[in-house]
Amino acid sequence: MQIKRTHALPAIAATVAAAAMAAGCAVRTQDGSAAAVPEIRPGVLAGYLPAGERPDSLRLVPPPPAPGSAAQAQDDEIARANLPLRGSARWRQATADANLKFPQAAQIFACALDAPVSQEQTPRLYLLLRRTLADAGLSTYGVKNKYARPRPFMVNHAPTCTPEDEPKLAKDGSYPSGHNAVGWAWALILAETSPQQSDAILARGLAYGQSRLVCNVHWQSDAMQGRIMGAAAVARLHADPAFRADLAAAKAELAEARARGLRPAGDCAAERAALTAP
Repeated sequence: MQIKRTHALPAIAATVAAAAMAAGCAVRTQDGSAAAVPEIRPGVLAGYLPAGERPDSLRLVPPPPAPGSAAQAQDDEIARANLPLRGSARWRQATADANLKFPQAAQIFACALDAPVSQEQTPRLYLLLRRTLADAGLSTYGVKNKYARPRPFMVNHAPTCTPEDEPKLAKDGSYPSGHNAVGWAWALILAETSPQQSDAILARGLAYGQSRLVCNVHWQSDAMQGRIMGAAAVARLHADPAFRADLAAAKAELAEARARGLRPAGDCAAERAALTAP
């Protein structure tokens, strides 16, 4: 995840202090509904966890593979294997997956969930995703900032899915992957809201993370350690009362949407075809 671009979170180096002050400050009404949640910047909501309560990637994630190591050789091999996907349906899906800006990001798991995710139809679920984006994504920055690992396109000089983002991506450490942290956190949360679809949701979470490799902006080890941080964020979130209340409300809201026969808005057949193509 490139947290500095407008498709995702703000530049963390400049905003960690503001995020720490704002996070966890949602105003709640007596019935438990979210009345107001502060923003880290316009359009980006604060998470549930203050900065000091997020998982510490410096304690949970090892250093990135060293140049010339067997682990880096494996990363190189996987990156090369993804290059021929440029221009394919999988590449187009990966391009869509790169966008973490709402409302578009709300559609990432809609097909796997077999339900709509929107401010209008499922507002509590929508809020849950918007807030946990910050919790999972920000948790990666201790290691990102320490190692500032170059991204694949900076090494192999091959195209990416989002060339307009390359200057900002080049300044944002590759390891661990913030998109993977967010995507895996969302997959775990959504699997909890809808256990019947959990296999499809978790499979979509893995495919979502692999989209970053298809886009030539992350290494495989970035993705794997990003998922570790996503899982750590979800584990910590379960100790937060506001998160638990919103999770329960989202689960009830989703059940109601299904009872009403509401369906995902996107082209789910095309998404499945893109993600399952050889």
